[in-house]
Amino acid sequence: MPVEDDAAGYRYAPADSLPGLIERGRGLGALRAREERAEARDAVLNCLRTDTRWHRRPGSRHHYLADLVRELALPIDLPIALLDAGQQDNWRSHGLLAVLARTGSAEARAALLRYVRSGHHWWQDVLDTVAGEWPVPWWDGLRADALRLLAGAEPEHPGSACWAHWGTAAPVVRREPGPYSPPDAALLLAEITDPKTSDIGRMILVRALAGGPPVPELLPLVPQLSSVERGGTELRALPYLDGEVKRLGPLALAPAREWAASGEPWLAAFGLDVLADLGTAADLPLLLAELDRRWTARRWDVPDRLADGLARLGPAAAEAAPLLQLFWSETPHSLERPSYLRALTAVAPATAAPLLTESLWDCERRARLHALECAPDAPELSARAAELRDSPVEHPEVRAAAARR
Repeated sequence: MPVEDDAAGYRYAPADSLPGLIERGRGLGALRAREERAEARDAVLNCLRTDTRWHRRPGSRHHYLADLVRELALPIDLPIALLDAGQQDNWRSHGLLAVLARTGSAEARAALLRYVRSGHHWWQDVLDTVAGEWPVPWWDGLRADALRLLAGAEPEHPGSACWAHWGTAAPVVRREPGPYSPPDAALLLAEITDPKTSDIGRMILVRALAGGPPVPELLPLVPQLSSVERGGTELRALPYLDGEVKRLGPLALAPAREWAASGEPWLAAFGLDVLADLGTAADLPLLLAELDRRWTARRWDVPDRLADGLARLGPAAAEAAPLLQLFWSETPHSLERPSYLRALTAVAPATAAPLLTESLWDCERRARLHALECAPDAPELSARAAELRDSPVEHPEVRAAAARR
């Protein structure tokens, strides 16, 4: 099995090893940890020391790792120590500790309350987390300390539940909308293609098109509507352009096929993205070839839209199942795993069945939710659904799905 590096240079363990499963937040990692406890302890401690998510913010690990910490009876001195470390370590550790407190750890609860009262570094981030995770009586007593530390300044998270509860949030000013007049599409298109218009200006103008009916005249202009990616050198399609093109539905198919076959990388990628959303079975060869190309390049952060498009085509896209399963099992980018799972369920239900059962323990909420809705009946499904239904920290949507199942 390949061992991959992420953008920050982190070296992942093989995807079929216990450390690799836990790094990726796979359900099988949580299940094997119960039997291979010594190796699992080392793997979990490594994930506590080093953020192993491919994308640091959106990748979900707090609940997954908290369950493993409890299952393996690990001490929590390491995440407590990380509270006072750098911002990234603080953000990751206080989320974990907030979950552990909800599941009964008095030590985790005391550590977070102490941190907020100390006024150290990112106390407002910690306060925002506990106000979102905990029942009100647990954090209500922080009011005096929070106001003292704020010293009359505006809170960093004004929308946090605590400020609204304490009556210190700024009032929301609602303005009545003025009379609506649809934008002049011809004028907007002329400005979009004016060489004097900046990239930001063109982006705003493309977004303004959404205020009126779809504009077929936009299609021949698409090859001109690229910009340099922020902080980089590569071209990409202007933001909001995909939404406006996809609003045109079948009218966009023929141009999208031409774009996908072009030699311009950004335009080809844009065309394939449109075909993933709107294409027919006739576009499967293009979509499959692109999925294969991204697998060869190990492009972990982009194939979910292709997977969603293949899911839409259903069993006609069954040929994609082996590649989708490889992406599902190997990717360290857990945020995309639910897309692969949904696609496999649609294109190859028999292949998806064991993956759905495993995904009842996946780190990603959307994967657990889909598994609850689609996993085959089995004793482990009933037991896990009862756990999720009764969990004090599970997302309400997942608890409701577990109760129904």
